[in-house]
Parts: sequence; structure tokens; C-alpha cells
Amino acid sequence: MTFADWQRLSPAEVARTLHAKADALRPGQREAVFAMLACEEEIAGRLERIGEGVTANPLLAGVPFVVKDVFDAAGWPTKAGSTFLDEERPRPEADGVLVKTLRETGAVLAGKTHLHEFAYGITGENPHYGYVEHPRLPGRTSGGSSSGSAAAVAAGVVPLAFGTDTAGSIRVPAAFCGLFGFRMAPHHPWIADAFPLAPSFDTAGWFTANAGDMAASFQALLGVKATGRVWRGAWLPFGDVDTELVAAQASAAASLCGPLEAELADRLRVEFAEAPKAFGALRGPEAWAVHANWAERRKDAYDPVVFARVIAGRDMTAEAQAAAKVARERLIAAFGAVWERYDFLVLPATPCVAPVKADCTQATRDRIFQLTTPVSLAGLPALTLPVALPGGFSTGLQMVAPTCDAPVFADVLALTYENHPTSHC
Repeated sequence: MTFADWQRLSPAEVARTLHAKADALRPGQREAVFAMLACEEEIAGRLERIGEGVTANPLLAGVPFVVKDVFDAAGWPTKAGSTFLDEERPRPEADGVLVKTLRETGAVLAGKTHLHEFAYGITGENPHYGYVEHPRLPGRTSGGSSSGSAAAVAAGVVPLAFGTDTAGSIRVPAAFCGLFGFRMAPHHPWIADAFPLAPSFDTAGWFTANAGDMAASFQALLGVKATGRVWRGAWLPFGDVDTELVAAQASAAASLCGPLEAELADRLRVEFAEAPKAFGALRGPEAWAVHANWAERRKDAYDPVVFARVIAGRDMTAEAQAAAKVARERLIAAFGAVWERYDFLVLPATPCVAPVKADCTQATRDRIFQLTTPVSLAGLPALTLPVALPGGFSTGLQMVAPTCDAPVFADVLALTYENHPTSHC
């Protein structure tokens, strides 16, 4: 169902349809996906009150949405996938900036979604609330850390869901689930008051199931519309990507642009190779600073894997951080050289399809981070474009541009919508 499909329903029909779709999830998945879900009466009531105190946007008015449980919403706790965060910080009395902004458009908050604990993982595993599976591929992950938000859209429970992306947490689940996903840039007001993973690198973003809805979101939220202009882009394959994905990604990229000039490609691949290590050296200490007041005291309440990542940030050396800052500056300069000649750059989004739980290993995490951390380290926005594969699987492309409001995003979405008006792949 598109935004328009939901908007044609009555408030009671929206509420009833949404709950029916949530109830239709596989056993245990409703609890794994949703941290909170407003009751039917509350959702219908909010829809009936659209226009009271808000300037409703016709593109989003009446569209139900959910947010990852790192964004504050009045009356609901923010736990960030943990069992104790709401005991360590005051329960929010007001909406955060993101939720407030969305309410003002007339979109209706239906719930909050679970995530990889404290957003510190890419596989959607959470020992407290459950493993968020791919809605169409039982036993495989939806991807994380914005696992619940991606699954909610992929299952059709809502047409719009918000998450965060620090090291790939929108791009990866979007690619695994066959969704469109947009990662913004760090320090935007929408992420500034969310519970952080690493504040210098955290970004807000969102998922939709089709290009038309993503385009409508860009227009409604960022004021960006398609211009019809022809832009110059480039494709750069890199990383340890499964053979069966390479051709599909290249074919999809070829519909958008040609290959990146060899000189720039060589320069970027050199800097990309250093990005995972440099990113980890800078993110780790920031994540430790977020948790330092309670980490040791609450050790037994953490997922042990997440706790180990938090502690590793405490022990990062000053020398490693200094070297990482130098690598980041070189990477930013390399991207700058691309922007002098091109309007956008297309990169592979995942090295594999959504893995089964047994394959959610450190090795898989490392392969994913080869592809995602260059964009994260450089602090750039990226639009994930899904790429369909046989058997219901999917991967994706990262379309990168210098700024969040670059109109090239809207123009590429318009082209994608013309080619695939109803399919998310």
C-alpha cells in the first residue's frame, strides 16, 4: 500500500488495517518488531484530529508512521533496545524534534520499533525482545540496527518508518528487505536529540516501500522535488561482494551512470580500504562516552556482544584516534575530488543477501562495513536503491551526493518510479 492508498482509508480503516497487518506477522515477530504500538482507538483518534494545531502537508497527511526507539515521543519511554535505559534517564515529557516535525505534517505516529541494542549492531539481533526476521524470508535477518523499522515497512504494516544510520543501519536493512532508504547527514536537528550511538556519526533517515513514496517524503520533509535535469554520476564497485550480486549491482548502476574515471576510482579504493579501521577508532570512544556513567554497573543487563563493543571504545588509544582523523581527512578530500567532476556516486550497499542467523558473524559484519563505513566516515548522505535478485532476495546500491537536499536524489527517484511504479525492487 502506498501513501495514497492509506490516505484513501477512513481513520477507523487505517487503524484496523494497520493492526491486522501487525497481527499477521509470524509468531513472535510483532513483539520483536514493535516496542510500542498505539491501540486502534488511539490511532483513529489521531487521524480524526489532523489539522488541529498543525499545518497538514497533503503529501503526508494521514500517513501512519513508526520511529525507531531512540527518538523521543511524549508519553512513551525511550529504551533504545535495552531493558534499562528508561531507568537511567528521565522519561521524555515531549516529542523529540523528529516526531514533532512529522506530527506537524499531519502524519500520524502509530508506534515505536525495536532495534539492535543501543543501535550497536548491523544484524537486528536483540536477546531482550527477539530477532527481527526478514518479513518475506523466514530465518533471515531484516538487517540492523534499524531492524524493526525496516521490517514494519517491508511487511506492509506502515508505509513510512524512521531509523538511524551510523555505520549502515538504514542502508543495510533497506537493501536486505528490498526497500528504499535514505540516510541523512550527521548533526541534523532530527538526530540531535535522539539517544545517541556516536554523536559525530549518527544520522536520521527513513524507509519506504517504493520510489514514489520516497520522492513524496523528500518533497514533504526536505522541500526537494525532481527537476528533470540530467546529472552526471559514476559507479564504483569495490569490496568483497558475492559473485551472484556483482552483476546485478552493476546492471542496476548502469541504468543510472557509467563507471568512475580510473584515476578517481583508484584513489577512492585506497582510502576506502582504511575506512573501517578509522571509523571504528573514532566511533568507539564516542560510544563509550555515552555509556560511561552506567556501563560497568549495568554490565549484566547488556547483550554481552554489545557490552564488549562499548568497552572496546573505552580502551581505544590516542594514537589510533589521531591516525583515524588523518585517514578521515584524506577520505573527505578524495570524495571532494569526485564532487568536482560528478554530481553523485553509486556504490554497492551489501556484499551478500540477508543472512541466516548462523551467518550473522563478525566476518559478515566486517564485509558489510567494508562497503558502508566510507560514507559514514565522510559524513555523507546516501539513498539506498533496492536491487531485486531471484528467489525474493535483494541487495542495493548506495547513491551518494554531497548534501541531503541535493535535487539529484529526487530526479533519480523519478526515473526509478517511471521504471517501477509499484514495485519496491
